[in-house]
Amino acid sequence: MTKPPRPPSPRQLAAVDLGSNSFHLAIARARGSEVRLLDRVKEPVRLASGLGKRGGLKKAARERALAALKRLGQRVRNIPADRVRAVGTNTLRLATPAPSFLAVAEGALGHPIEIISGGEEGRLIYLGVAHSVPAAAGSRLVVDIGGGSTECILGEHFEATRINSLNVGCVQITGKYFGDGRISDPAFEAARLRAQREFRAIERPFRASGWSMAVGASGTIRAAERVLRENGWGEDGITAAGLAALRRAMVSVGRADRLTLKGLKPDRAPVFAGGVAILQALFDRFEIDRMTAVSGALREGVLYDLLGRIRHEDVRERTLRGFQDRFGVELAQADRVERLALALLTHAPRSWNLHAARDGRLLSWAARLHEIGLSVSWSRFHLHGAYLLRHADMPGFSRDDQHALATLVGSSRREIDMSQFRAMDENTYERIAGLITLLRLAVLLHRARSPEPMPPLRLRGDPVRVRLHVSKRWLAEQPLSRLDLEEERLYLAPLGLDFGIAP
Repeated sequence: MTKPPRPPSPRQLAAVDLGSNSFHLAIARARGSEVRLLDRVKEPVRLASGLGKRGGLKKAARERALAALKRLGQRVRNIPADRVRAVGTNTLRLATPAPSFLAVAEGALGHPIEIISGGEEGRLIYLGVAHSVPAAAGSRLVVDIGGGSTECILGEHFEATRINSLNVGCVQITGKYFGDGRISDPAFEAARLRAQREFRAIERPFRASGWSMAVGASGTIRAAERVLRENGWGEDGITAAGLAALRRAMVSVGRADRLTLKGLKPDRAPVFAGGVAILQALFDRFEIDRMTAVSGALREGVLYDLLGRIRHEDVRERTLRGFQDRFGVELAQADRVERLALALLTHAPRSWNLHAARDGRLLSWAARLHEIGLSVSWSRFHLHGAYLLRHADMPGFSRDDQHALATLVGSSRREIDMSQFRAMDENTYERIAGLITLLRLAVLLHRARSPEPMPPLRLRGDPVRVRLHVSKRWLAEQPLSRLDLEEERLYLAPLGLDFGIAP
């Protein structure tokens, strides 16, 4: 009888990068402030090529993705959930049926999957690169050419200062200009000009800022550097002359399925022409002299970000504090609402199925930011706050967390816009509805903005009927609060909740 496998060390971390061209898994061990890679797995899935015109994922692409996730899931099965982070990028951002697909995908992987914004993707890419190159003075230009998007980032040390995510990627460009497998000079030129149009929009601010070194982080850029080096077209990084020689060589071959250039791996060949065209366009618009490819990228950035969360150096906390400062939040009031909302969470009916850690974190964020809309106007400030949270860059936050946060803040007072729940599955809806109820009660009960402590409060009920138990004496002394609580019954009714107060 064989012994069961030993569980992995709790020091292990895992990052899963669900890209538009490939899915990547990186497993590392935390050692001090560094992470040391233990294993890598790459699964070519060509997800972007399976994205339909209306945003639906084609059946073949879904099947490839789910099969890859099952294999990756086996490798991370025994790693604690709080030490695994899976992120989806451009194609999953664009996919319209993402919620239904994500539920199945998360089941295959065995862990939650976050769809991150282009800005968050850029931040994580820069973080991975910054930990992969020697420390140096001056600004860096970091570029990552993915399957569905290209990220251009400026930064110094470990901080990104400017991030732009452009809708141009190697799978996308290959499909449009080299879709039949043929590689011609006119097709190359058309692809290069298409990519140039994207880069033109950010060319001026990037060149005005300047940089001391240009770094490439993607599989496309690493493949280009390797091919240039092994074929004698570039001994020290990527140059415009080297790219021109590479383009001529690819055109002379004429077909992607016949590319046998030294250093080019077979799984990269089908989308290589699109990637090289984008790289040429970038060199032209930004007038780059030389670019160095590095191994660090999105998944390494995810690992370091995950390490920061474990060590209570969560970038989301810095983002929250920045929002509070930028929008002039009254910290004492935010703290009062946060403490009461979290206290009510401990009394929430079990049937609401709220998770103390996960949902407490989201409820805390919403309480701390529920008044940011006051910086715009007192009238409908909750809706102004929701708009800001839905559309602002929020480093560290997934797209789903950001939208959930905006939903809570936008529903924290007055009428609740039920249209925002249409795309939610039943479980998510019930969870968010419960959190909205807790946040609204905390905001309402602290309407007077008084430092006086709250009386003992308890929530009792079930999924559709809940009562807030509070002393008769307190209600008698707080007639406005009593009226607000009685009116809350009408505001919560659209959520399917029968709310009331009881002694």
